[in-house]
This record gives sequence, structure tokens and C-alpha cells, in this order.
Amino acid sequence: MSKSQILTHAKGQQVVLQLDKINKIFNEGTPLANHVLHDVSLQVSRGELVALVGTSGSGKSTLLNSMGLLDVYSSGELRIQGHLTQGMSEQQRTQLRSESIGFVFQFHHLISAFSAIDNVLMPLMLRFGKPNKEQTEYAKYLLNEVGLAEYADKPTNRLSGGQQQRVAIARALVTRPALVLADEPTGNLDTQTADEVFDLFERFNVEHKCAIVIVTHDPRLSARCPRTIRLTDGRIVYDGASADLPNEFTKTV
Repeated sequence: MSKSQILTHAKGQQVVLQLDKINKIFNEGTPLANHVLHDVSLQVSRGELVALVGTSGSGKSTLLNSMGLLDVYSSGELRIQGHLTQGMSEQQRTQLRSESIGFVFQFHHLISAFSAIDNVLMPLMLRFGKPNKEQTEYAKYLLNEVGLAEYADKPTNRLSGGQQQRVAIARALVTRPALVLADEPTGNLDTQTADEVFDLFERFNVEHKCAIVIVTHDPRLSARCPRTIRLTDGRIVYDGASADLPNEFTKTV
């Protein structure tokens, strides 16, 4: 599949994330200014599974944090489900983030003394307070989907690393987000467990039609994503089908 075919396919889907000439400059206006992202433009549509790759220092995490409204970009326009985020207050950004985006990180950031199901429910509890029956049943359903139904009431500090990451994936999906952002979600896992966790991303991508953007250094996993975006020095140097990624970009991601 060529880049043009991917974009044609994406046009038939709802665009959930759109960036237009996004720049990020740390310490802007000082002698220590560091221009990390340069005029980054892209869009991601509902149902897409996208790998974001590049060498260390290329700007991947900075870009992901900008996409997720965890960091404020310096210039350009960024829209989440059509909402222009430029000029939003922190409260507005937090609300949009909690309604539209799920996050999975390399370090899962679970509350270790809480049970698996309480960790999954946490985003809903932060928004609505005590979860209702429907929300609790959906959390149980997600834990079952990630193979952890029997561990629902077990504290997460008694789960393995792979199991904890599965809880983190269920937590990211509990709000039924249009977009899931994952930053090195398999970075601390062995190869077999990493494959199993990635299988879950693929399945939820298909079944829930959520767009997923995954930052990864693992070329095996990025190759499983239909689309790859490659960053070099804060600039997009490739955006297209993973199968068409030039050889010089597949050696080190």
C-alpha cells in the first residue's frame, strides 16, 4: 500500500487528530533555546494504527506529548476531533484530554496498592466520582478482554510487568477514547510478552475503531502497523505505508 492509498483510505474516516505546522521550542527566547519540532504536519483518522519511530532525540516523545496535550506546543495548530486546542485554558485541555484520549506509557503509572479494577476505573473516578454499575461492568469487561478477569481485585503490585501493562491498556480504553497514545508501551517487556501486548493493541484497534499512535524502538512491532511516521531531528522524513519504508530507515528506529 502506498502513501497515497493510505491517505485516500483515511479520507473516508473521521479525522481525530490533525497537526498543522507544529513547532516546539524549549526555553524559547533564551540562550538555551532548543527547537525540537519543526513544522510537523499530519493527520490521524479513526481506526488507524500508526507507528511513530526515529532515533533517540528525534522528538518522538515531545511530539506524542504535544498530541496528547500534555505539553504546550510553541506554534502551529493542533485539533482533537475538530477542536482547535490553541489558546485553550489548562482546564479545557484537561477536559478534552480526559474525554478523547487514552494513554499507555512504558512505565504504566498504576497505583500499586489499588486493585486492578480500581486502576482501570481511575480515569472515570477522576471525572465523575464513584463509578456506577455500567462503568464498573465495562471495566470488568476490559479486564476480561486483556485476560485478567481473575485478577480484578488483586493489587497491581502483585502482578507481573506484562500483567500491569495489560491493566494500563484497559485503563486507557475505559473512557472509550477516539485516540490512544502509547509511548514505548513494550519497552520493559520481554519479546514474547511484548508481542502479546501488541496483539491487544491490534485487536482493540479493530474492535473499538480507536486511532492508535505507538512510539516504539522495536522494528518488529512498527512493521506490524500499517502506517509509519519517521522523525529525524524533529522533522517528518517519512509518512506512509510501513511496508514501503525505505531500507535506510529500518536499520535503527
